[in-house]
Amino acid sequence: MLQFFEQAKKHLENDAIIHDGVIYKYEQLIATSQKFAGILLNNTPDLNQARVSFMVPPGFDYVKTLWAIWIAGGVAVPLCISHPLPSLEYVLDDTQSSILVISNEFKEVLAPYLQKANISVIVIEDVNEERTTFPASLPDIEKQRNALILYTSGTTNKPKGVVTTHINIEAQINTLINAWEWSSNDRITCVLPLHHVHGIINVVGCSLWAGATCYFTTGFSPKLIFDLIEQGKLNVFMAVPTIYYKMIAYFETLTIEEQNLLRACMKKFRLMVCGSAALPVSVMDKWAQISGHLLLERYGMTELGMAISNPYHGDRKAGYVGIPLPGVEIKLADEHFVQVEDQMPGEILVKGANVFKEYWQRPEATQAAFTNDGWFKTGDVAVIENGYYRIMGRQSVDIIKSGGYKISALEIEEVLRTNEMIQDCAVVGIDDEEWGELIVAAIVLKPDFINDFKDKKVSDWIVNYIASYKKPRRYLVLNDLPRNAMGKVVKNDIKKMFV
Repeated sequence: MLQFFEQAKKHLENDAIIHDGVIYKYEQLIATSQKFAGILLNNTPDLNQARVSFMVPPGFDYVKTLWAIWIAGGVAVPLCISHPLPSLEYVLDDTQSSILVISNEFKEVLAPYLQKANISVIVIEDVNEERTTFPASLPDIEKQRNALILYTSGTTNKPKGVVTTHINIEAQINTLINAWEWSSNDRITCVLPLHHVHGIINVVGCSLWAGATCYFTTGFSPKLIFDLIEQGKLNVFMAVPTIYYKMIAYFETLTIEEQNLLRACMKKFRLMVCGSAALPVSVMDKWAQISGHLLLERYGMTELGMAISNPYHGDRKAGYVGIPLPGVEIKLADEHFVQVEDQMPGEILVKGANVFKEYWQRPEATQAAFTNDGWFKTGDVAVIENGYYRIMGRQSVDIIKSGGYKISALEIEEVLRTNEMIQDCAVVGIDDEEWGELIVAAIVLKPDFINDFKDKKVSDWIVNYIASYKKPRRYLVLNDLPRNAMGKVVKNDIKKMFV
């Protein structure tokens, strides 16, 4: 039996999932998953790594479906519940899914696909759990089997299916269980999309592996999260920078008495984590003032799970993602994949059991993603300073080659965010005959400065904080930055705006 299932059996009486106040014990989660696995098997002995796509809202039904797919021998393909039909069709066709599990609420968006597709469809609400019997037997699953296909965010190119095995998933979860000291006493809420590694592994995977409790709410709002905090129901929290920003904005609308009550509740937390996108130092500092916690930043990606983390015990440095996690090998390399000297920037290369198996049906892309001696090429550039890794950005969009210099867009963004007029920003390079790439910035202004912005004013200001060759040459004022489902800025969209 797969290890996650064995772990759950150790905590049968614990609360596994609480969804909108409804409590589901581990015993119920196990039983329901086994019954649903029988429905997926449909009198066959083993799904034999058939791809099973599912479009189910976050909560008990989502986890039940995921577990059922795995114990039936299938490969889980979670679909983004906010994607339009063309994006969903792309994943369904690319994975050649033979089974689709959906909730009633998604029938309408998928209707055009279902009319033409040859696929077995199971509607969650049509399954009567009372009348469903346990399957006569469940297959033995070898851990080297494919388990999960998640799609890259597609911020720089067409999304690719990242195939992870049960071995990879166990390594990713075990690393975080040990590094972040998860226990069955932990209580977390999932505010992250569940078609990405951050939500699936870091939140749901780790909490249920540890025998902890995972809270789900219908929809996200800062008020819902702060209500859970005030009620003392959480002691661990994980989110992306945009969520922390929204929670800070809501917190500042509360009365002093309400703020002080929440501060007292948050100080009791064991751990607060931020990831999936660069965390502005200003947001980190503001959250520390509000909660009493310096957020633990970490670095990971779809292909790896997590690879680098600030320490659970010890110094957490703003602007740094920390040190390699146990069991994960990291080195920084030049364009020839030779390790660079200390304090020199280089591409992050990774080895370990956490690293994915392959890109789905893309052998050339898989081969190109690894060095000849088996290191995965992340495409992210970092530098080690005083033993801690600092991310400079992605080679393709965050490292700008301008005037003979290699410049980190993230460094410029961090400075721009300290300007009193600027609420948020994204810096990119666009093709330019003179400079190679011209540094430009898309900015979101604070409400009080929308009618008072002048390019020259910011240009004169920024050279007091960074070298003049790093300053943006053009600015574009936007109401908001284009983002994907995980809150990452889609910089290629911004480049098109300037062109």
